[in-house]
Amino acid sequence: MKTSLRYLRSATCYAEAPNLWINVGGTPFVYRDLGPQGGVPIILLNHWGAVVDNFDPSLVDGLAAKHHVIATNYRGIGASGGTAPLTIDEMARDAIALIRALGFQKVDLLGFSLGGFVAQDIALKAPDLVRKLILTGTGPAGGTGIEKVGAVSWPLIIKALLTLRDPKTYLFFTSTENGRRAAKAFLNRLKQRQAGRDKGPTPRAFLRQLNAIKAWGRQAPQDLGRINIPVLIANGDNDIMVPTISSTDMARRIPGAELVIYQDAGHGGIFQNHADFVPKALSFLGA
Repeated sequence: MKTSLRYLRSATCYAEAPNLWINVGGTPFVYRDLGPQGGVPIILLNHWGAVVDNFDPSLVDGLAAKHHVIATNYRGIGASGGTAPLTIDEMARDAIALIRALGFQKVDLLGFSLGGFVAQDIALKAPDLVRKLILTGTGPAGGTGIEKVGAVSWPLIIKALLTLRDPKTYLFFTSTENGRRAAKAFLNRLKQRQAGRDKGPTPRAFLRQLNAIKAWGRQAPQDLGRINIPVLIANGDNDIMVPTISSTDMARRIPGAELVIYQDAGHGGIFQNHADFVPKALSFLGA
């Protein structure tokens, strides 16, 4: 770790941050580390099938201008070892173990989509570990439409294959001119890193994560009233993957939660509106 941290400080942006590994219970987890050391770090938890290269560099760099940021993969995804879990419960326990293995006593969490499910579960399982929580493009256990994410996604994934486009074009953004322009810009940002890119998820890991998402959608609702920390919730007004109503539902059930809904935006609303979202997140974290 000491050698790795020496190289970390030479990285000026997420596209240049080195790949690092830490052994957690016998399993190597890949992560990237950026921003000023010290203080309460932000742990980034990403979407279904995502690897560390799927975190939006503009979002990460914006947060890392003021905060220590750590982006990681789930077990069995990309360069992380092991087998992808079939439940959000297992993913949350992995994340808690990883945070503790890194030596942190208190963290902030930013979860997008699947990562938002995991972040909620971490906050409920280890309330003393989490200082502030940002939930984006996500929903609660048993939330409306979550168990149907596969049925919604597969036709659009096939459409993307037939039109030679990245599936996130259709899954994360609206079909309006603004949405298509935002999709193109986002996908270009994901290509900024030229060297040391992570490998994509295997089909088996991809499907196992989908099963975990479906199980979360069928799970009994959790008592979100037990989340007694500051919470910021953000989404687009037309999220077809995790319906926007789930965001309003979480905001209603979590005491004092702040809700931001972006107009003419979909599942990837925080990426489309990163220029607005990053300052809001920084203000929330710094309050």
